[in-house]
Amino acid sequence: MSALRLLSSAARHAPSALVLQRRGYAEVADKIKLSLVLPHQAIFTSADVVQVNISAASGDMGILANHVPSIEPLRPGVVEVIDSGNTSKKWFVSGGFANVHPGNKLTINVVEAAPLESFSPEAVRTNLSEALKVAAGNGSEEDKIEARIEADVYEALQHALGSK
Repeated sequence: MSALRLLSSAARHAPSALVLQRRGYAEVADKIKLSLVLPHQAIFTSADVVQVNISAASGDMGILANHVPSIEPLRPGVVEVIDSGNTSKKWFVSGGFANVHPGNKLTINVVEAAPLESFSPEAVRTNLSEALKVAAGNGSEEDKIEARIEADVYEALQHALGSK
């Protein structure tokens, strides 16, 4: 029996008491349980928040309560957390994954994260310039690739600091 026929057969014979969840809009009172975790530290552990904005690989996105479950790879960029008092906290993350679970739970796993205000725009500009020189230089291919990755992160950080 093909997999499609097996699934459709199982769906026909499913108990009628099975209720499908419907996706709706988030209510103002709805919260997300956020866990923002690094290998060595938990920044948030099941904290109630209103909205989380992330830099997903597919584009920037905002996550509210009742968001469709998904897994999003993160690129270097800002994770913004908005709490019920409408205050915003921003962290720059090096990349990772955001997992939206059913039941208004969001887990963000990243390798590194730091508060956005802890970065100096001047230091970022200087380090970006140095990374671009190495990437365009006569070094080994490995050095050039590492410098290009470093430059990508500094460019994302420079953009984040410019839009603070």
